[in-house]
Amino acid sequence: MHIRTSDGVLLEARWDSRPNPQRVVVLCHPNPAQAGSMAAPLMRLLASHLAGMGWAVLRFNFRGVGESTGVSGQGEREVDDVAGAVTAARTAHPDLPLGIAGWSFGAMVALRWLARDRVPLPYVGIAMPVGEMALPGVDGLPVAPRRFIVGARDRQLSVEALRTYVEAIGAELVVLPGSDHFFLLRDERLARVVAEGLMGG
Repeated sequence: MHIRTSDGVLLEARWDSRPNPQRVVVLCHPNPAQAGSMAAPLMRLLASHLAGMGWAVLRFNFRGVGESTGVSGQGEREVDDVAGAVTAARTAHPDLPLGIAGWSFGAMVALRWLARDRVPLPYVGIAMPVGEMALPGVDGLPVAPRRFIVGARDRQLSVEALRTYVEAIGAELVVLPGSDHFFLLRDERLARVVAEGLMGG
């Protein structure tokens, strides 16, 4: 399937779901510049686990990735991609609770969309690096449940910098012992923590 953005880009997308889902989540992938896509192993595993827990999961490729048209916007135009994906999710399941989650680059872009469009959706940011692009402060974000998750052994970002940011915006930080940036062999546990965060606790 494809999703059309407000500026005419067509995004490659797919649903992961079991019959009669209870909730919906839009899942945003890591940095395309580092081969990130909706088909990354952790993305596929998270989608599968969440679908098994009753979620309808919408994954999509940011512009310029896979079969998505357009070119990379370095995290700027990708905010419109998130908006398009959320609209598609709402259209497909208008009566179900909706949340948004992202991994690394996807977490940053999703958070910037929440701030730009002032949408109070539950949010979970997985292994989000701080300092790679401008992030909203507490005054720029609508009131909503927000959880950030990081592995204690993540070597691709500063856990302390993330902790400082999370505390500044009044969100929750969950540090998973023994996990790295890719949550190897801990994907099922990660999915449970993501689901809990999207449900507000």
